[in-house]
Amino acid sequence: MSDGPPADYFASRLRRATLGDVLERRALRDRDTPAVVVHTGDQRRLNLTYGQLDVLANRMGRALRRQGIGTRDVVAMMAGNGLDHIVTYYAALKIGAVFTTLNPNLTEFETARQLESARPRLIVAENRLMQMVARSVESVIATRTASDSMTPGSELAAMLEEEDPLADDWRVSEHDLAMIIYTSGTETEPKGVRIPHRNFLIATSPAWTGERYVEPDDRFLLLAPMHTMAGVGTVTNLISVGATIVLSASTQAAHCVELIGSERITNMSQTPTFYVRLTEYGDFDRADISSLRQAHTYGGVIPVRVTDAMSSRVPRLSWATYWGQTELSQLGAIGYYRSQTEIPGRDPRWIGRAVPQVEVRVVDEADQPTEVGELICRSPAVMEGYHRRPDLTAEVTRGGWLRTGDIVRIDQDMNLFFYDRKKDVIKSGGLNVSSLEVEGVLSRFPGVREVAVVGTSDPVWSEAVTAFIVREDGKPTDGAELMAAARRELAAFKVPKRIHYLRALPRDSQGKVLKRQLRELAVD
Repeated sequence: MSDGPPADYFASRLRRATLGDVLERRALRDRDTPAVVVHTGDQRRLNLTYGQLDVLANRMGRALRRQGIGTRDVVAMMAGNGLDHIVTYYAALKIGAVFTTLNPNLTEFETARQLESARPRLIVAENRLMQMVARSVESVIATRTASDSMTPGSELAAMLEEEDPLADDWRVSEHDLAMIIYTSGTETEPKGVRIPHRNFLIATSPAWTGERYVEPDDRFLLLAPMHTMAGVGTVTNLISVGATIVLSASTQAAHCVELIGSERITNMSQTPTFYVRLTEYGDFDRADISSLRQAHTYGGVIPVRVTDAMSSRVPRLSWATYWGQTELSQLGAIGYYRSQTEIPGRDPRWIGRAVPQVEVRVVDEADQPTEVGELICRSPAVMEGYHRRPDLTAEVTRGGWLRTGDIVRIDQDMNLFFYDRKKDVIKSGGLNVSSLEVEGVLSRFPGVREVAVVGTSDPVWSEAVTAFIVREDGKPTDGAELMAAARRELAAFKVPKRIHYLRALPRDSQGKVLKRQLRELAVD
């Protein structure tokens, strides 16, 4: 009697379920349904059906094979949002390769550090980034820009000019690794989160559709950058449900307002920063946003004036608050409201309730249940682990629970309210910034004796990266030079927006910096 299925049981197309198969089967069922609408920087509009997208992914997969990419090899993407990003992603998934991304706004120092961790065999990158990445990998495919890389004449488009649109019988299993997505966390080095195909197939995508976060008739304006889990995860779930993804050439308010009207956008998701700018746009009151059905927000508290301004224009508009983590394959908690008066307890820190695919607890330092404490989770969506970091993996999954590092409150109805990050991660404009990383850069500047970095409340960014510096005696620090030095090593969103000078940093009896007091000082 057999102890279980044979080794290739889940890799056979007879029974197989992978993220690449999701696109292929969607294309067979809804071949002529619009899958991706791309607006390029030169006012062009490209509309691809599910059938056409699947053909491009198959051809790109074959092109990757010709480049020597095999099963479990890492394929990296370093570009802004665009059709090439989606095609490369699904091509890698189809052939059993592992997809990873790099933020195109990283410095050369940050890029080299991430490439050292991911070790991709091939990178698809924008022309302007070629020199930065070429020394680190075996092969580089150039695009022009993220928005026009599929147009005639580009290197990537030329690779796809073959006749056979069918997929080969590539051997890949739902248990295979699909992606490595990097999150800054609180470390001074990047952490790559390893996500198998299975995580999305049986947890994240079913939760998104079951909780009505996305629906088949959605025309979804994708604004989250695809180098983040918010971006690539949203693409995965929209393709799974059969919706239409609309890619914008810009996240500027004027452009997005125009697209909402012209493309009849029903759904979009962004940080509070985006919605603040949208409602403050000069022509907002005259813009046609009547097609909107839902507006999702994450990464901070959205001002009441902003939700009221949009809901007054579209009374049927439903707001969705969302919490998730890369380590949880984007999955987490979801909550809906039409007015902030409907939020439980009218507490703007509400992040909804855990979806059915996630089991949550809130515990104290001794792992005992508590009303306010660290949120821990169990789910089929929990990551395989951190890439090349078994020590960190063991730390955050000890006791059989994912330790999120987020401090929340839970009520008797299982509503969750976000209070703070256990470690000093700053959420600025929806992106995570490691205070330790910024401190490390600033501390190397001449004249800086001590430095501490915190997030302070900001009406636009939710949290602004704020530095507190103690100068060395007799060595005045030039603020402009300090900022210039920071920009050489840090991406723009990590550079401090405010600098304060102190005679000494507040510390406790153990010598630890009291960052809570620094936040209070910033308000005074």
